[in-house]
Amino acid sequence: MKREQAIGPCDLVLFGVKGDLARRKLLPALYQLDKAGLLHDDSRIVGVARGEADPIEKTLETFLKEPVDETVLARFKARLGHVDLDFADLDAYGAIHEAVNHDTPEVYYFATPPSLYGSICQGLSAADLIRDNSRVIMEKPIGHDLASSRVINDEVDAHFAERQIYRIDHYLGKETVQNLLALRFANALFAKNWDYSCIDHVQITVAEEVGIEGRWSYFDKAGQMRDMVQNHLLQVLTLIAMEPPVSLDADAIRDEKLKVLKALRPITNANVNDVTVRGQYTAGFLRGHAVPGYAEEEGANTNSHTETFVALRVDIDNWRWAGVPFYLRTGKRMPAKCTEVVVSFKALPHNIFAKSQKQLAANKLIIRLQPEEGVELQMQSKVPGLGSQMRLQNTKLDLSFFEAFRDERIADAYERLLLEAMVGNQALFVRRDEVEAAWTWVDSIMDAWQQSGDAPKSYQAGSWGPVASIALITRDGRSWEE
Repeated sequence: MKREQAIGPCDLVLFGVKGDLARRKLLPALYQLDKAGLLHDDSRIVGVARGEADPIEKTLETFLKEPVDETVLARFKARLGHVDLDFADLDAYGAIHEAVNHDTPEVYYFATPPSLYGSICQGLSAADLIRDNSRVIMEKPIGHDLASSRVINDEVDAHFAERQIYRIDHYLGKETVQNLLALRFANALFAKNWDYSCIDHVQITVAEEVGIEGRWSYFDKAGQMRDMVQNHLLQVLTLIAMEPPVSLDADAIRDEKLKVLKALRPITNANVNDVTVRGQYTAGFLRGHAVPGYAEEEGANTNSHTETFVALRVDIDNWRWAGVPFYLRTGKRMPAKCTEVVVSFKALPHNIFAKSQKQLAANKLIIRLQPEEGVELQMQSKVPGLGSQMRLQNTKLDLSFFEAFRDERIADAYERLLLEAMVGNQALFVRRDEVEAAWTWVDSIMDAWQQSGDAPKSYQAGSWGPVASIALITRDGRSWEE
């Protein structure tokens, strides 16, 4: 691939380079960008952590899904630097000053717990490492509620302007999520039929097969609502529901996303039992293997009321979506790993095929984010034959990215997000007012759950969640797509 000439050089300074995120996602993503010719010859990557650097060969061999190209590896290693640093030692940040090239912009990636963001910013400032063209990428979670998110953002805002801050949500870097913009706003078929007059309801599902996977100390304080709904699901919802932006400029897109978040109908004590379900998995079977319940996981608090499953009916109080419910569902230890959006269109007002087909299935647009990214349109077509009656069958038009672009490698979300941050494009990153609007809505639900005192409803590992989540959607005359 030819180098994109518009991408200038920069120094990427990666705090927490020895952590799981950096090893599993960030370093492989940077290697792939180098392999694709998308890193400028003068760009450098400086890892910052306590102790000596881990061998990059071992990291890439472990986490790359393909053999390491020795030519690319040699070029990639030549870019790498390392600084042994205690993040709390504000006087030690001068070592970073010696490791970067001050003729190019610095991009600081905070792959650390958010509790360290303030100290890192202070250290960078004390070492005179923050300039007008410097940028910072912040990993989630940004707080556990509105108040704590404001504290973290204030600490970073004291040193970086909003135009320099890139709050990351890796879902926004997925190819299919990006395709939502093209699907909605580049195709008249959908752009002109994307509102209450044509759409019956929308489902957004993020199902995980995994359990806690050693993250007990973090997850039990967060839960599925904070860990998944507050960021990933709400970000996908905003892209599905937003009005057409005036351009593809970052703030034009983020302005419209913010309007959706502000239009979400509040969920409070008055309606929380009608439109929400929270669950916690018990022991069960997944792919034929026994798995423990949440309270039986290693290090677990057996009395924990933390939710591992959430189902919501979300209403958006604006003209476009009046009367159109959005059903959100996410959980751990579910039968399959699946992230998808299902847009169900309204039934036709009259069925001329009633003699052979009493009820016509609704058209559905299914947008698969993982594991196999693609778009599918379910529609009715005639069954071949010479019978006296016309028989119909539900068929689909399927655009599988894997099949359609077999010769093209689909980039990982972190590759795209790292590249956009190095370019200086904030369109795929979350603005502070978006974070605060999302937390305001989520905090109301969390407060209502706490005041009710009800424990999460049980569901067996390997199932699609509590029975109550089925009732949530069936009482509206609808059903979950499975």
